[in-house]
Amino acid sequence: MAVTQPHMSDNHPVIRQLDDAAINRIAAGEVVERPASAVKELVENALDAGARRIEVAYADGGKSLIRVTDDGCGIDAEALPLALSRHATSKIDGSDLLNIHTFGFRGEALPSLGAVGRLTLTSRVAGGMGACLSVSGGVASAVRPAALGGGTVAELRDLFHATPARLKFMRSDRAEAQAIGDVVKRLAMAEPFVSFVLRDVTGGGEGRVVLRADAGTGDLFDALHGRLARIIGSDFAQNALRIEAEREGLSLTGYAALPTYSRGSASTQYLFVNGRPVRDKLLHGALRGAYQDFLSRERHPAAVLFLDCDPQLVDVNVHPAKSEVRFRDPGVARGLIVSGLRHALAGAGHRASTTVAGATLGAMRSEVVEPRVYQMDRPSAGALRQSHAAQAPGFGEALPVMARASSLPDGRSSQEGAPLEERPSGSDESFPLGAARGQVHENYIIAQTADGMVIVDQHAAHERLVYEKLKRQMAENGVAAQALLIPEIVELSEGDAARLMELAEEFARLGLGIEPFGGGAVAVRETPAILGTVNAEAMLRDILDELDDLGSSAMVQTRIEAVLSRIACHGSIRSGRWMRPEEMNALLREMEATPHSGQCNHGRPTYVELKLADIERLFGRT
Repeated sequence: MAVTQPHMSDNHPVIRQLDDAAINRIAAGEVVERPASAVKELVENALDAGARRIEVAYADGGKSLIRVTDDGCGIDAEALPLALSRHATSKIDGSDLLNIHTFGFRGEALPSLGAVGRLTLTSRVAGGMGACLSVSGGVASAVRPAALGGGTVAELRDLFHATPARLKFMRSDRAEAQAIGDVVKRLAMAEPFVSFVLRDVTGGGEGRVVLRADAGTGDLFDALHGRLARIIGSDFAQNALRIEAEREGLSLTGYAALPTYSRGSASTQYLFVNGRPVRDKLLHGALRGAYQDFLSRERHPAAVLFLDCDPQLVDVNVHPAKSEVRFRDPGVARGLIVSGLRHALAGAGHRASTTVAGATLGAMRSEVVEPRVYQMDRPSAGALRQSHAAQAPGFGEALPVMARASSLPDGRSSQEGAPLEERPSGSDESFPLGAARGQVHENYIIAQTADGMVIVDQHAAHERLVYEKLKRQMAENGVAAQALLIPEIVELSEGDAARLMELAEEFARLGLGIEPFGGGAVAVRETPAILGTVNAEAMLRDILDELDDLGSSAMVQTRIEAVLSRIACHGSIRSGRWMRPEEMNALLREMEATPHSGQCNHGRPTYVELKLADIERLFGRT
C-alpha cells in the first residue's frame, strides 16, 4: 500500500517572490492577532511621539472601529507615505538593535494594520499643515490636506476585512473589548504622567467612557500609587507595599500587596521591563517564589513591578509583539525580585490587609437597615463613674466599675471584683495590637486598642511565630545533611547533569550533596536530614522541571520549609487551650515584633482589626 506524502509533489517546486500585499498580510499575522493588538501598537506609537493625553475609542469590540487620538509631535505630510511602508521607523537607525529606549522600533505596525484593515492617518506637526493618508488592503491613497489642531489621529476600520478567515477566530465583542481595556490599563500603569481615556462608541455618538485616568502629580511613586488606585482599585492601593531595590545594574520599583490581599488567579500581576508591559514566565515565577512562604498554591499575589536596566542587558527583540524579553543574566533579575519583595514583606511586620476587616464587618452587618437612632457622644470612664454615683446615692462606693474580664473554664471572671484601674501588667492599649481583654471559645483572643478592637486566632498566630523562629534557627545553623549509606545513582542526560552540577554548591547549603558519576549520571550522597527518607531521583527530576519552567529552582528549600511549617503547626498553641491574660499579652507583643505575623503559613490572616467607628455603625451609633 503506497504511503501518501501530503507535502511532496510530483512536480518540481518553484521558488517565487511573494508580492508586497501577501508579505504584509503574513507579517500582520504576527503583529496583529486581535483588536487589542492593534490598540497596543497605536497607543505605543502615541507614547513614543511624546503624547501627554491619549484617547482610545472602539466600536463592536474593536472589530468595526479603533480610533486613537493623541497630542504628540505628529508626522510631516511628506513623511506619511514612508510611515506606512514596512520597516520604516523614526525610533532607531538600525546600527544597534540592543540599545532601544522606545516602545516600538520594528517599523511593522502601521503597514500591518493597513494590510488587514482600512487605516486612515491624520497628523499635524507644530507649525505645519494637517495632512491625511488612507490605506486599505495594503493600497495607499494620495496625501490630502486635513483639519487638525495638532498631534495624530489613527483610525482603523473593518479590521481583518482583507483576511476574512481571521474574523472567524475573533471572540465575542465583550471579550475583545475586555482585552482592549486590559491593554490600555497596562500602558496607563507604565505611564502614570500621561492622561488616558478609553471610550466605547458602539452605536455612534460620544459613547460610554470605560476608563478615565488623569495624569498623576508629585514624584513617580505618588503618581503611580494614584494611577493604581484608579485602575486596580483603592483596596489594592491601601494594602500595597512600596518596592524599591537595586542589584548589579538592575533596579526594581513598584507596589506589591500584602499576602492577606491574595487573589484567586494571577490576573492582578503586572510586570514591566524598561517601561514595557511583558508576560515573562521567569519574572512571574520569581514573583511567585517571593510569596511561596506566605501563600497556599491556590492563592496568587497581587503586584505591579517595574524592572529597569541598561537596554544592553535585556533583549526585547525576541517576538514581533515584544511581549517577551530575554535577560543577559536572568538569575540576577529573578534574585532581585525575590529579595526586594521579601525585604518589603519583612518590613511590613505584623500588618494585615484592610480588606480582612471589611469582610468581617460585611459578615456581621445586618441585612435589614434600620433608620439611624440618635446617640449621645460616648462619655469618658470618669464621667461614667460620676453618673453612676449620682444615680445611686449612698451606694457609689459599693459599686466599683468592673473591668472587662476573660472567662475561666468554671465560668468565673479572671478579674472578678477588680476595679477598672487595676488591669494586669502588659495591658497597655497603646500597643499596635492592644491589650488582651478576654478569650472566647478557647481559640480567639479579644484585645482592646486605643481606637478599636483586635480578634486574634491564637493557633494561627502562634504557628507563624514558631515557624519564623525555626527558619531563623535554620539560617543560623544551616541545614543538617544525612549521608546515604549507599549513594543513589541517577541516570540523566549529559545536559541535565551539567545543569544540576552548576547548582551543586547551592544544593549543598540546603543539605543535598550531589557529585558527577560519569556521563550523564549523578551520585546523590547526602539529603536534608529534616526530610527523612527521600526519593532522590524524583527530587532531581522535579528540580529539572522547575529549571525548565522558571529558569531556577527552589524545590529543595520549599520542601524543607514545608516540613518546618508542619512542625510549627504541631508545636504551636492548640485551639481549645485556655490562656491566662499574661500569656495572651505576651503573644500579642511577640506578634508585633515578628515579621509576617499578620498571616499564617497558608496566607490566611492571623488577626482582624475593627475600628470603633465601624463597630458603632453596626449598632447604628453614628
